[in-house]
Amino acid sequence: MGDIVTELSELIEEFNKWLSEAEKSEPNDATAMSLATVNEQGEPSVRMVLLKDVDEDGFVFYTNFESQKGQELLTTKKAALCFHWKSLRRSVRINGDVEVVSDDDADTYFDSRARDSRIGAWASQQSRAMEGRFSLEAAVAKYATKYAVGKIPRPPYWSGFRIKPTLMEFWQDKPFRLHERRQYQLTEDGWNKSILYP
Repeated sequence: MGDIVTELSELIEEFNKWLSEAEKSEPNDATAMSLATVNEQGEPSVRMVLLKDVDEDGFVFYTNFESQKGQELLTTKKAALCFHWKSLRRSVRINGDVEVVSDDDADTYFDSRARDSRIGAWASQQSRAMEGRFSLEAAVAKYATKYAVGKIPRPPYWSGFRIKPTLMEFWQDKPFRLHERRQYQLTEDGWNKSILYP
């Protein structure tokens, strides 16, 4: 057993420090993270999404709830994330429980998006097969006309997920593949720290 970290705030502070450094050194999308989900048959899926918010309540991203990832997250309420910053030779892994963000938070973020992105949220039947690119372009034209003037409301199937961490691992590259791995597991007593073999 390792040390107990009593406050998640310490881990989030370290994560934010690493993210801030990555935003200065990564050529693209320092907030990109792989999101792993699993379906009811136990089959895993992984894809890239963008982190939109992080604090002691968890890691937040937004998506279409009718997509594959949306359906799997709503069903299992579990997810794993991985950030990899090649320029820094660092990564952070997170496992956690999933909850839906509040309507107010979803509305605020949706309203902050570019207008074309808001139209796209209405037009795209995410993860479902389409006949061709024309089908998507026709849907975009339809909703661009429908919402040509005024506020574009958030679709009822579009919102955000928050991953509330139960495990976090900070990985740092070291010479000869003797990497540093610090893992923090949430327990009833707090966050248990372990140093893992590389």
